[in-house]
Amino acid sequence: MSYNHYMSQNNKKFYIITLIILGILISFPPVFGSKTANQKKFSPDALDLTNKLAMAEQNTLLPSNSQSENKKMKVIATAYSSNVWETDDTPFITASGKTVRDGVIANNLLPFNTRVKIPELYGNKIFVVEDRMHYLKSPYQIDLWFPSHDQATDFGVKKTYIEVLDN
Repeated sequence: MSYNHYMSQNNKKFYIITLIILGILISFPPVFGSKTANQKKFSPDALDLTNKLAMAEQNTLLPSNSQSENKKMKVIATAYSSNVWETDDTPFITASGKTVRDGVIANNLLPFNTRVKIPELYGNKIFVVEDRMHYLKSPYQIDLWFPSHDQATDFGVKKTYIEVLDN
């Protein structure tokens, strides 16, 4: 068997093995971080959050004993504005279908229309969850909408907590 014939046989084996591995990777995207068609349809709103929830120290959801107490949750707060490079091709429309405005936040854990306060940063101002973030973002991250890219950049990244108000 000549060297060239031997190498071409090895190349065929290499390509076949590569195709098999790629097929396996494509078949199991959740294991490797990709989204399947079913995952794209998933919405945190589909979670059954009808019973009242409270946040424990490590952000674990626990049933609440008191309906009047606000639930606190540690979060990372970031900011965004209505630019195509920061959002999608409809930068002024939120994931809930509403137009962006002051007081809109994005979060992947809380249902749409959940009202929250960010006392350390904004006192008693009420924000409403009406947008979503990239699916790889932490559920314990919020993204505040700002009218301009400069304002969003100036906000930066902050560690804080939110108070989830009863709806």
